[in-house]
Amino acid sequence: MKLYGFSKKERIRRQKDFLALLKEGERKQTPHFVVFIRPNTLPYARLGIRVGRKVGKAVQRNRLRRLIREFFRQNKYKIGCYDIIIAAKGSAAALNYHQVCEELSNILCVK
Repeated sequence: MKLYGFSKKERIRRQKDFLALLKEGERKQTPHFVVFIRPNTLPYARLGIRVGRKVGKAVQRNRLRRLIREFFRQNKYKIGCYDIIIAAKGSAAALNYHQVCEELSNILCVK
């Protein structure tokens, strides 16, 4: 496995896991994102991404997903062993990579 890859085991894919995290996870907000976070029993962090139609058309939603995945991929060792869902608000479509990193690192990264 690549050191800074984003493998399938690091994704929250099952609806059961997604719903449990939304229900039981701690909710944190930024101006452009809502983050649900909960410790897990695994030796690595897992990520789920929610980007709804309010963000924009498919191109903008996919771009934002790529930016969030890239942030997670580069910072997963600073985050710790957590399950994380990042939900984008409608205003997140206009963000660039550095703005996404700054906003999410304030919430997620251990300093």
